[in-house]
Amino acid sequence: MKKFTDTFVLSNGVEVPCIGYGTWQSPDGEETKNAVKSAIECGYRHIDTASAYGNEASVGDAIKESGVAREEIFITTKHWVTERGYEKTVAAAEASLKALGVDYLDLYLIHWPAVAKFSPEWKEINASTWRGFEKLYKDGKIRAIGLSNFHQLHIDALNEFAEIKPMVNQIEFHPGFTQMEVVEYSKKSGMLVQAWSPLGSGAVLSDPTVNEIAQAHGKSAAHVCIKYALQNGINPLTKSMNPSRMADNMNVFDFELTADDLKKLDSMPITGYTGWHPEDAPADALAGTVEE
Repeated sequence: MKKFTDTFVLSNGVEVPCIGYGTWQSPDGEETKNAVKSAIECGYRHIDTASAYGNEASVGDAIKESGVAREEIFITTKHWVTERGYEKTVAAAEASLKALGVDYLDLYLIHWPAVAKFSPEWKEINASTWRGFEKLYKDGKIRAIGLSNFHQLHIDALNEFAEIKPMVNQIEFHPGFTQMEVVEYSKKSGMLVQAWSPLGSGAVLSDPTVNEIAQAHGKSAAHVCIKYALQNGINPLTKSMNPSRMADNMNVFDFELTADDLKKLDSMPITGYTGWHPEDAPADALAGTVEE
């Protein structure tokens, strides 16, 4: 990636702006609406939300009020674990479309996989949900479909029956928690990897290794984290409510991390990890039910 307007290309040809703006933990209301509007004013054309964030309406209002044409903005939202199964999945997508005030989604993701710890029918649950995704895709309601927080065993189980292969896997990725095995397997499976929490929930910004590298390049720790994702072929989803920081997060195309920099970042001990693993979190909701 050489400039902010560059894109990743999914397996079906859909283009994804190379840096996204994330809205996790942004409350519904004017604050989030104004933040998303500011992000769009800064130049962001890739907005990531989820039904579980509870802010889809605010995101949709911001997009409508931005004055930027709908087709110029790439919108991602995610399907929550309580809406698993074919019928519930289709209804959940329609609810997200309504909340966002749009006719189609650019990308729809299964937020978390059903897992064996909470249900012996986890494969069937994910299969039923994916059938809903495939219908929405075939019906033209969604331009691309994918996964979030899926590991190899979940990907393999899904691909056993999937007519349409997932195009994206969005996972936690940042210096100090790279999940490189998941990254490489996702890429091997034909998916673009997206990074949620590319700054390690802010914890990585004070790491000595990251700051040493940043100082050497005359950049910030945030710049190093974002560039680290991009140089690994990963689509980072940045987050800030501050317009000046939003704009600054775009300034990562005037330097390159060296091979030695990348090696140091790859070797960092666990830092900034949320502790959320698909086999454990969010534990109170992962059991789910299956519907045909």
